[in-house]
Amino acid sequence: MGAMQDSTDMEMASAIGPCASIPADQMAFIRQVLDRVGDKWSMLIIAVLADSPLRYTDLHRQIPGISQRMLTHTLRHLHEDGLLTRTPHAEVPPRVEYALTPLSHGLHEIVTQLIHWASTHHDEIRANRSSTGTSSSRS
Repeated sequence: MGAMQDSTDMEMASAIGPCASIPADQMAFIRQVLDRVGDKWSMLIIAVLADSPLRYTDLHRQIPGISQRMLTHTLRHLHEDGLLTRTPHAEVPPRVEYALTPLSHGLHEIVTQLIHWASTHHDEIRANRSSTGTSSSRS
């Protein structure tokens, strides 16, 4: 029944709020985009690439906790969406650099603000979780 409910929801447009201006036929794709750019690894990759292009190994070093599999997966998706360039260099050993595209520069500002907000308020959020008994630490 869940799948049927989802498809029914996708056909209805919101009458009020921030989703009201989004045509119902675009809502599913917009949710996919938000899922892609809003996940923790995508945000961190975009933040790390702000200053200059980086090689895969440098990205892996600068993003603590990301597995090689998840880094590869996330880079592939960000590249497919046009948010990153992937530039292979014909060298031995082979070198591939990743960089932000013009499309992702506006997103970088938003991502950086969100990361800063999370860093600034993590103690307060941790205290709130402790006081409600929900010490969820999803990774």
